Amino acid sequence: MSGDPYAAQDRQSWQNWHEQRAATVSAPYGPLSLTGTYWLSEYPEGRIPAVPGNWREDGDAVVLTASAEDGLILDNKPLTGHVRLTADHGPIPGSRVAHGERRLVVLRREGLWAVRDFDPGSPARHAIQGIEVTAYDARWALPGRFRAYAEHRSVRVENADGRVRGLGLGGEIAFELDGEERTLRVAVEPDGSLWAVFADATSGNSSYRFRFLRPCAPAADGTVTVDFNRSLLPPCAFADHFICPLPPPGNTLGTAVPAGERNLRSH
Repeated sequence: MSGDPYAAQDRQSWQNWHEQRAATVSAPYGPLSLTGTYWLSEYPEGRIPAVPGNWREDGDAVVLTASAEDGLILDNKPLTGHVRLTADHGPIPGSRVAHGERRLVVLRREGLWAVRDFDPGSPARHAIQGIEVTAYDARWALPGRFRAYAEHRSVRVENADGRVRGLGLGGEIAFELDGEERTLRVAVEPDGSLWAVFADATSGNSSYRFRFLRPCAPAADGTVTVDFNRSLLPPCAFADHFICPLPPPGNTLGTAVPAGERNLRSH
């Protein structure tokens, strides 16, 4: 296999992916910089102890009130008075509200509003030594087939914060593992790519308790590569303040998948 140019290309592609992933994770506003997710329903007076300003829900927006003493910046200008904010959807560094180097991101999830605090100086960001990852192995890049559901489905699953929320599913991918057909239920992203939340026999032992898999959009005939080399740690592996969904029923594989990202390395 060492002389196979396609295998060499696959290994190099994976190496590039891993390096880019490591850079993204350790970036100033990567997942390690999240220091808090504050649901406004839990702060009816609008005062979040760790966050300057007054944040109140108001129907389809959040009303932020700030004084000069709060030191908040809105769209690169000091904020005094009131402003109505909708959910941020762009890159974290481009979010509208800042406090020094911190970025205060407005989040809406299942009709509830929250403020997320991203701080490049977070202890977690400076403690990490990298991601424990298994080297590329072509045996874990499996041929699969996507089968779309006739109608979009939603299942209720527990999230990392202990709450139960809906998880939208658009179909399933089937593949062979250890001589048996296995399936993973997946969401379909707007660009056609797929997203699975899965666990396996290594989960909670030599790997994090569950992981993500993001296959590319299937071909017209439904074929898709299920590449476990690109298994991802979920955001909640980096910070407790993410609310990742746990695997839906049927997405826990009874066999070990010792591939892809496994755990964090820290001091």
